[in-house]
Amino acid sequence: MSEPARQNDAPEIIEAEPQRREPVFNLPAIVIAIIGACVAIHLIRVYILSSDQDFALVVRAAFIPIRYSGQYDLEIWAFTSPLTYAFLHGGFAHLIINMVWLAAFGSPLANRLGVARFSAFFAVTTLAAVALHYVLHSTDASPLVGASGAISGMMGAAARFSFQVDRSQGKPAFAGAPLPIRDVFRSRTAMTFLGVWMVINLVTGIVGFTPGVDNQIAWEAHIGGFLAGFLGIRFFDRRREFA
Repeated sequence: MSEPARQNDAPEIIEAEPQRREPVFNLPAIVIAIIGACVAIHLIRVYILSSDQDFALVVRAAFIPIRYSGQYDLEIWAFTSPLTYAFLHGGFAHLIINMVWLAAFGSPLANRLGVARFSAFFAVTTLAAVALHYVLHSTDASPLVGASGAISGMMGAAARFSFQVDRSQGKPAFAGAPLPIRDVFRSRTAMTFLGVWMVINLVTGIVGFTPGVDNQIAWEAHIGGFLAGFLGIRFFDRRREFA
């Protein structure tokens, strides 16, 4: 006698598809590249270059206003330093603070603008920061270093978006069209941020309490970069959704 067929009464087990987690560090490649360049340059300055070699690098790559006073020959560094100064920093604390702010404000902006427009935005705000610094300190011999001007420009752009972030695509980007300036001044969030930002910059410029930086903070450069980002973001926004 043949054995009766056994019925498989066991319930079918369906494995749940694991949920995708958003990575802790979801930085755009262009932001990683800028951070990597700043960190690498600082490590080379600290651990590889001699003091004389580092001094020569600062003279060539930092922005020194008096270079344009007519007392010195304009070498190639006079035309490159208004950009290269952003990749030098005054110490590890200065570097770390700037890179944290760059990651925070640069990432959503880079995801919105794309590599080319974000790179152009970084360059323009860097130049705007150094331009205002030069207007107010044209005979200063102190070197200006740091990416704070461009980062301030990113903060200015964030204010125009009223800090609205869209994470629907898995990459946080500023949402919506840039607000008209009149609407920014009606936004409690934006105005609170602007007020706190201005007070911090004025205090650090006067008191100079930022750790790791011996000289006073070039708050004028911060304002120059901020204004360029705040007023100019609409010219870099690829979505062209303007009111």
